[in-house]
Amino acid sequence: MVSTISGCYYSVMNHTLSVSTGHFLRRFARAPLAALALALSLTACAGGPTDNPATTDGSGTETSTGTPAETSAEARELLVLAAASLTESFTDLGRAFEAAHPGVSVSLSFDGSSTLVTQIQGGAPADVFASADQANMDKLVASGEAVAPITFAANSLVVAVPAANPAGVGALSDLADPNITTVVCAPEVPCGAAAQRVFAAASLTVSPASLEQNVKAVLTKVALGEADAGLVYATDAAAAGADVAVVALPDDPAVAAAARTTYPIVALQAAPQAELAQAFVDYILGPEGQAVLAGYGFLNPAPAAGSSPA
Repeated sequence: MVSTISGCYYSVMNHTLSVSTGHFLRRFARAPLAALALALSLTACAGGPTDNPATTDGSGTETSTGTPAETSAEARELLVLAAASLTESFTDLGRAFEAAHPGVSVSLSFDGSSTLVTQIQGGAPADVFASADQANMDKLVASGEAVAPITFAANSLVVAVPAANPAGVGALSDLADPNITTVVCAPEVPCGAAAQRVFAAASLTVSPASLEQNVKAVLTKVALGEADAGLVYATDAAAAGADVAVVALPDDPAVAAAARTTYPIVALQAAPQAELAQAFVDYILGPEGQAVLAGYGFLNPAPAAGSSPA
């Protein structure tokens, strides 16, 4: 009976937690309905003795006569919430982790780190959180939802422009021109906070045409030609390939330090799959995980000389 009930439980949970980029918050908002569906499913599963008939052996011990699928080890789902700039690298890492852990399904939800923190604090049943800055992770540490996160990567902003660069943007200073349509992330998002630091370090006043909720939204507007320029992470610009061109930031240590951000990761305190969550974190920190991240252009998380904390 336990095997059958557990199987029904996971079938409901897999439906509820089957997330994709940008859809998790809407699914989580329907949590009361999911809970009702779960309760009904459990009731149905617990129905009659024919659901999973059992017999007793000679000693009186109950034995299951369920199907092999019912008596085998249950599949496990790991829900990872990660900053949007980790989309490509964590997608590959999730597949590799699944390959190394048969029976494990890794569900990934990508968005701005501040949005993900709001979801976690709202009770999202997540196992792992990877942020694009320390400030948003600190919110979870302060609330007791995360303990001892570890920095696993670093990144840096660049100026992205449409492939043909129709506005002729050639330097960061061009973004101060009111005729240049510039988009950046909102200040509460790591890429937005970094953009504000960069403008301050370069003594520039820039009036963005829009403030986006994650770096992929900035990149999309630039790639589609809806903006003349945007500040995105170097890894995102690289992932966009020929859709965008890159304008380097000034060769100024203060600007370089301002543009840099670090990525902490943690197995959340309320993780439904606590042991598996820690295994995933360890994998990201290990040589295989670090090699994948380096392949996508992420930097060594060790602080750069003269840099300030992200």
